[in-house]
Amino acid sequence: MLRQPVPAAVPGEASRGDDELLARIAAGSQAALSELMARYGRGLRTFATRYLGHAADAEDVVQEVFVTVWKQAARFDPGRGRASTWLYRITANRCIDQRRRRALRNFFGLDDIGEEPAAPEANAETATAARQELAIVREGLSSLPERQRMALLLRAVAELDIGGIADVMGTSTGSVEQLLVRGRRTLRDLLADAAQGRERKSS
Repeated sequence: MLRQPVPAAVPGEASRGDDELLARIAAGSQAALSELMARYGRGLRTFATRYLGHAADAEDVVQEVFVTVWKQAARFDPGRGRASTWLYRITANRCIDQRRRRALRNFFGLDDIGEEPAAPEANAETATAARQELAIVREGLSSLPERQRMALLLRAVAELDIGGIADVMGTSTGSVEQLLVRGRRTLRDLLADAAQGRERKSS
């Protein structure tokens, strides 16, 4: 039996699908919640991990996000923005809360955080250089002012546009553009300095 071709996605189709899922969640559908988690869980975890620096904390955040979605889906208003923006706004707020909790635990000496297991390493020199650059970028991200770091991660990981980032962060599009410009400039300078260092060592 021949399969029918899958129709191409049309603009706004994913957004409408998200709105329908949230409406079903608001009506008590656990299946709709599972579908939304499958659709956005990985992206939210990646964003939270990059922002917080700890996979375990990120997992806690994402669980809290979907508990919030389950409880508050009825409050989502598709007329005020996209569902994806709403999800990342909740996640960003939970990340800020998590950082505050971690700071408190550190202050009282209650943290015992281990490093994440290292991924299998490739043998190619290019892979080594790429890992070094990634390490520099991650270290640079962690040293950026908090709002610059959040704006960059919302752009690079969540793939939100300027307007979406502004909605998540509760600021203007102009402010977001400035945050992105400053953050990218800092990261470019770090990579340039590292490249010059490698050249000096090899010469």
